[in-house]
Amino acid sequence: MKTAKVSFEESIEEAVINAGKCVGCGTCVLVCPFTCLEYVKEKPALVKECKVCGICAQACPQYEFPSSKVEAFVFGRERKPDEAFGVYRRFVLARATDSKILEVCQDGGAVTSLLLFALKEGIIDGAIVAKSEGEKPFYPHPTLATTADEILHSAGTKYFYSPNILAIAKVIEQKKCNIAFVGTPCQVRAIRKMQLVGLKKYITPLKLLIGLACSECFIYEGLMDGHIRGKMSVDLNRIRKINIKGKMLVKLDSETVAIPLPEAKQYARKSCHSCEDFSSEFADISIGGLGLEGWSFVIIRTEKGEELFSNAEKAGFLTTKEANMEPNAINLLIKLSKKKRTAITETLNKM
Repeated sequence: MKTAKVSFEESIEEAVINAGKCVGCGTCVLVCPFTCLEYVKEKPALVKECKVCGICAQACPQYEFPSSKVEAFVFGRERKPDEAFGVYRRFVLARATDSKILEVCQDGGAVTSLLLFALKEGIIDGAIVAKSEGEKPFYPHPTLATTADEILHSAGTKYFYSPNILAIAKVIEQKKCNIAFVGTPCQVRAIRKMQLVGLKKYITPLKLLIGLACSECFIYEGLMDGHIRGKMSVDLNRIRKINIKGKMLVKLDSETVAIPLPEAKQYARKSCHSCEDFSSEFADISIGGLGLEGWSFVIIRTEKGEELFSNAEKAGFLTTKEANMEPNAINLLIKLSKKKRTAITETLNKM
C-alpha cells in the first residue's frame, strides 16, 4: 500500500486532529524521521517544519485505515458478515494458575500468564506494557518490561490512556529482537498499518500482538482527581483495583465503592468515540473481562496466537473452559462490538 507524500498539516492535522479523531496513540511521533513532532497533552504537536515525507500519514491508524487490506494481510482473508467481532480461530475462557498473578491481575490474568510463559520459554525477550508508579496511582506509562517482575508489576487495567506505541523507541534503542506488544485496539491497528506499508525499523522486533478489549479510556484528572478524590473523598493510595462490571467498582483496602457508569462516562476521552474497534480485531490474541468474575475472555485470531496460547495451556500456565459456558459474555462481546462500529458511523454522519 502506497500513500502519496503529504504533509502532516494536510493529512493528520486536518483529517484527524482537527476532525476530533486523534486517539493520541503517538504513532506519528514515533515514525517521523525528522523529529518534527512531539507528544504533547496526548496529541502530536508540530515543533518544526514538516519535510513532507508522508510517513506519518502512512502509519496513523485514524487516517484512511484500509480495513479490508489489513484483514487480508493479517488473516489471509477478509472478515465475513457474521463475524461481529472480527476474524478469529477460537475463543475461550482462561484463568492464570499462578497465585502471584491472581493476586494482582484484573480478571483472569491471561495477559500476564501468556507474557510470563513467552518470556520463560525464550519466545520473547521483553514486552511493551502499561505500568503505573506509586506517586500517581493507576496513571499508566508506556514501559518495556524485560523481566518477570516487571511484567508482573504491570498487571491490571488502568483505564487511562497509555501511548504504548512510544515504547517502541526504547525497543530500538536497546536493540531488542523479540518483543510482545500489549495495547488497545487503536494501537494494534497502528502496528498493523506499519506492517502493511513496510516500516521495518519499527515493526520487525514485534513478534506478538496482544490486544485489549476497550470501550473507552478516561481522563485521569477528571475521574481520579476530580471525582474519586474530590467528590468522593477517597484517598487514591487506598485503591487496590478499578473494574467495570455494569458500573465502575473502586476496590479499596477494606471496602468497594461503586460509581454509576453514566457518572464515570462524563470523564471519558472524547477521542475514544472515534474508534470503531472494541475487541482489538487485528491482534494475534484479544483479551477482555466482558463482565466475568475471575476469568479472561480470550479471542485467538492468528496461527501465531493459537500456537502460543496452546503451548501456555499445555505448560500449565493457564486453565481454560469453553466460552459457551458464559453466553452472557459472548452476547456482551457482540453487543459492544456492534455498538462501537455503529457509534463511529453516527459520529461521521454528524461531521
